[in-house]
Amino acid sequence: MYVRGRTAFLFVILSIVLTALVTMAVLSDGSWLREASVFSSLSESGSPVDRDLEEEFDKLEETYELLQKNYLHEVDSAKLIDGAIQGMVESLGDPYSEYMDPEAADHFHSSLESSFEGIGAEVTMQDGRVTIVAPIDGSPAEKAGLRPNDQVLRVDGESLEGLTLNESVAKIRGPKGTEVELEILRSGSSTPLKITVTRDEIPLETVSSDMLDHNIGKIRLSNFAEKTAEDFAASLKQLEGQNMQGLIIDLRGNPGGYLAAVEEISNLLVPEGRPILWIEDRDGNKKATKSSLDGKKPYPIVVLIDRGSASASEILAAALKEAGGYTLIGEPSFGKGTVQTTRDFKDNSNLKYTIAKWLTPDQNWVHEKGVQPDIKVTYPPYYEATPPSAEEEWKRDDNSEQVRGAQLILEGLGYDTGRTDGYFDAETESAVETFQRDHNLKQTGAIDKPTALKLQEQLVELIRNPENDVMLQRAVDELKKRL
Repeated sequence: MYVRGRTAFLFVILSIVLTALVTMAVLSDGSWLREASVFSSLSESGSPVDRDLEEEFDKLEETYELLQKNYLHEVDSAKLIDGAIQGMVESLGDPYSEYMDPEAADHFHSSLESSFEGIGAEVTMQDGRVTIVAPIDGSPAEKAGLRPNDQVLRVDGESLEGLTLNESVAKIRGPKGTEVELEILRSGSSTPLKITVTRDEIPLETVSSDMLDHNIGKIRLSNFAEKTAEDFAASLKQLEGQNMQGLIIDLRGNPGGYLAAVEEISNLLVPEGRPILWIEDRDGNKKATKSSLDGKKPYPIVVLIDRGSASASEILAAALKEAGGYTLIGEPSFGKGTVQTTRDFKDNSNLKYTIAKWLTPDQNWVHEKGVQPDIKVTYPPYYEATPPSAEEEWKRDDNSEQVRGAQLILEGLGYDTGRTDGYFDAETESAVETFQRDHNLKQTGAIDKPTALKLQEQLVELIRNPENDVMLQRAVDELKKRL
């Protein structure tokens, strides 16, 4: 069994609660069928703990029977059981543990495929809200202006409050070409934003590489999928064959993936015998996975991370920093330091649950803290911009977060708006007119649909331009010092 994304670890440790769950069934008369091997062992031991556990299950059975026999309306047995399991998992207070009904489980498993239809963003549940970990490179989510840590409040006007992560994802995803309106809350803003995203097919091409000036190679890892390690090895070999003198590994916006891929890549970079990571179970037992690389790479390596680097990408970043001695540049990473596994049930429902911690080579736990860069570099202000909606017109004296987004984009493009607080004043109007003139648009000074679409397009180009990538340029500068 393998698990993707932020459930990337292959551990099978079944708790008492799970053992009880998978050994229960419901008879036609509504009573519980308890598998003898489990409950006979409880009764034989006779310990107070075992008796207490059996009494708790007696209470669960009694509640089930009362509802079946006495509730005003007819009840669905399967829904009662699903609800009981859901309640157990929710009581853990763990955003990474979740029970999925067959439909939600199908969405979960489909995310393991080479492509899918949706908006192209990895999400998690944080503080009870669906939160963007990172938009996928080139995805509709990225083009529409979604950013790491954006909280999704509503989908097409429907609140996500009380829904599980997979229930929320099911509402966000949809067929290629259809639109979905997301109401999001962005860090630093008190007013929710509405962003319309056109769904598309999202290919999971996870590795890209380039040779930059001064024979500096760059390998971008957007995810850790089944063939990522193989593709990484091929790219690395190709760059080394071109006399590469230094390497940049870009893990920004990488939400995670297969642990096996991280281990294989680490074995190409981390010196032999050094730990790649440690796994610590509930009893405090620790086990290290160590590198098998013969020697160390003869060239310097710099790694780029940001707050969208999560889970498996944090494992690789920490391994390269602490075990490989390589330099990390950027922002602190997302901070997800727990290990999940999944259990599929006969009805195709699924339980995902946390079973361990992962620790860095120096046995640091980065959960909710993130991997810290050696050299901190932050994104320019326009990176946080929310492009103005093409569905509304923004003009003189308007005041909104989307006007602020337009101001940040214009400033990033070299147009002086005089302010970036969201108030549409005369100087902003003048900057918009100049932008419209330079892009052959009608010079109204208002942000109409054509202007909004052009600003969205220009923002993507602005972010994608390597010359504007302050983290990348800092990485190049650091490597040039060592060549």
